[in-house]
Amino acid sequence: MQLASKCLYVVARCSLLVINMMYFIILIIAIPAIIIIWAILVYNALITLKNRTDEAWSDIDVQLKRRYDLIPNLMETVKGYASHESGVFEAVTKARTMAMQAEQGGIPTEIGKAENVLTGTLKSLFAVAENYPDLKASQNFLQMQDELSDTENKIQASRRFYNGNVRDFNIKIQTFPSNIIAGIFKFANRGFFEIENKEERENVKVRF
Repeated sequence: MQLASKCLYVVARCSLLVINMMYFIILIIAIPAIIIIWAILVYNALITLKNRTDEAWSDIDVQLKRRYDLIPNLMETVKGYASHESGVFEAVTKARTMAMQAEQGGIPTEIGKAENVLTGTLKSLFAVAENYPDLKASQNFLQMQDELSDTENKIQASRRFYNGNVRDFNIKIQTFPSNIIAGIFKFANRGFFEIENKEERENVKVRF
């Protein structure tokens, strides 16, 4: 009887030991698997935010190029009525060239600064137009106004969308624990595309 009891005790102890070993093995397998799944989810989330940010920047890039293309036609129209305003034309041309160079560099903060300068020169160009009633009544000039105004509005809308995506992306790569994955795969903060000067936050006034 005592022998049977001892045998049952040994069997129970062995069963418990086997169960504990199984739990231990499961934990050894499960913990790395959970970590890997988490890392994959975080990485995919970072890629999604990065792609959204890139897409938003592409929208800005398209509108900036459209703006650059409109400016020469606008200046030619104004020159037909105010050819002696050479200083204004030179300033706009120089600012446009600088903005295009900054755009090719692809750094949003630098592009924003160059765009601020270009916006200021365009304001001066439209201020000149105020002195020429025939110019303001020109259908070609009015069309340029509408196209530039539309482009400015699209740039502003694209800028807000881009900055919102940049904010979400930067928060994701800066906060723990997702910053671990961001560091491993070298995700870097993105710069905002913004206007620093309060007066320059307004769109170019192209309506009279």
